[in-house]
Amino acid sequence: MDTTTAEIVLFDGVDELDAIGPYEVLENGARAGAPLETRLVTLEPADLVTASHGLRVEPDGTLGEPDILLVPGGGWTTDDGGVRAVVNEGALADAVAERFANGATIASVCTGAMVLANAGVLEDRPATTHAVAMDDLEAYATTEADARVVDDGDVLTAGGVTAGIDLALWLLEREFGPEIAAAVETEMEHERRGEVVS
Repeated sequence: MDTTTAEIVLFDGVDELDAIGPYEVLENGARAGAPLETRLVTLEPADLVTASHGLRVEPDGTLGEPDILLVPGGGWTTDDGGVRAVVNEGALADAVAERFANGATIASVCTGAMVLANAGVLEDRPATTHAVAMDDLEAYATTEADARVVDDGDVLTAGGVTAGIDLALWLLEREFGPEIAAAVETEMEHERRGEVVS
């Protein structure tokens, strides 16, 4: 079986758990036997990324052509960084649109959905995000306010922060089988909440 590549894109002001939660889940999936390689990446070369709570993260490299591209959130309600700055700048949305056009599965956690919205990949699709951005998301997608994870095939979205763990567990289950996901869920002592909306 070919190895699936997953990349989680980082940017200054990203919420730590939005990125690191799914990263740990996916890495644990690989340790449990999933043919999966997960990388933390940036759009442009960077030695360190400073996240929303001050954690400094060293990325593995720059965005490539992954099978799965995950966009975390953070900073939508501020004007000085995070998703709001990334959306205003536009380059990440362009990169998401390009990867999507090339066949990548696109996923978001929390307000990362606003990057997907600006990339044009949520049009006429069900989607969710953090409660603080739900009204903004409604301009781009059919929102699922009560959903923790929404799976629309090649586009997946998750609610706020800890929902990224559930999203990553669902990706493991969907792509590599329920046994892998269950093993990771047990190891991490995490119990998923709610059903996946698809």
